[in-house]
Amino acid sequence: MKILNYMNLNQHPVQCSFRVDRTRQFSEIYHAHQGMELLFVHEGSIRVVVNRQIFDLTAGNLVAFRPFQLHRVIMRTEPGGSYIRTLLVFEPGELAERLEAFPSLRQFLLRLWKEPLQQQVFQSLPLERTVDKLAEYRERMEGAEQAQLLEEQMLCLADMLGHLKRHEEPDMLRRLPPPQGSQVAEQVMDWLEARYAEPFQLELLAQAVHLTPSHVSAAFRQAVGSTITDYLTAVRVRQACLLLRTGDKSVEEIGRAVGLQNTSYFCQMFRKHVGLSPHRFRRSLQRVEEKR
Repeated sequence: MKILNYMNLNQHPVQCSFRVDRTRQFSEIYHAHQGMELLFVHEGSIRVVVNRQIFDLTAGNLVAFRPFQLHRVIMRTEPGGSYIRTLLVFEPGELAERLEAFPSLRQFLLRLWKEPLQQQVFQSLPLERTVDKLAEYRERMEGAEQAQLLEEQMLCLADMLGHLKRHEEPDMLRRLPPPQGSQVAEQVMDWLEARYAEPFQLELLAQAVHLTPSHVSAAFRQAVGSTITDYLTAVRVRQACLLLRTGDKSVEEIGRAVGLQNTSYFCQMFRKHVGLSPHRFRRSLQRVEEKR
């Protein structure tokens, strides 16, 4: 099972998939992307775990995931129903360069991209208008010549950003009722994010949230759909990728920095969840930077 996917934007900075029915091919795993990801729900219901918070989304809702932001999407569609979504994934730096002449829109993109407290969930979008826009984007992209495809994609993304900006509600997250049972899971995620570099002890975590080890494990699985260990592994792999991308620490040092003293085990775990060894992952990023 691959936790993280960073490579899909290296050849082309925009990847879009419109109205894809994921009902039968759905995979509930932690993952992150090299670029930003806009996920729009056409049909069905999902639970989103992002930024150490949990949200329930339905048709007409959109969530924006930041680059390298760990998240999990859980399908909650009723039996017999469908989960249909659109994904717009792109390198925000590429789009920001093209928005130099539109400072207000560019600033909105930068907030969505980098501001920790920026709204990421949009629940007040007009459903019909948003669906029509996505259908128009699909038609424009599919009809574009290869030489003009990137320009057309960037124009569509800029239009979608303007659409989101017009329906931004800065205090919306404070008004959203938390899903039942999510409080314990959010406390667990906060605790793990602060201590992923330390040896994990379930007993210490349970004491921190004032529950028994069995109770905290069951509450987390019920709310998030995975084990606490799965989440901790995803956090460590994500952090290792960030360190490999942005720093000059050795692989051994990075393993220790994310809580894994055994370098061989760290490399094995990294390869399992990323698909590359830490050394090859770093070299692949260096080659991309050299091409730019």
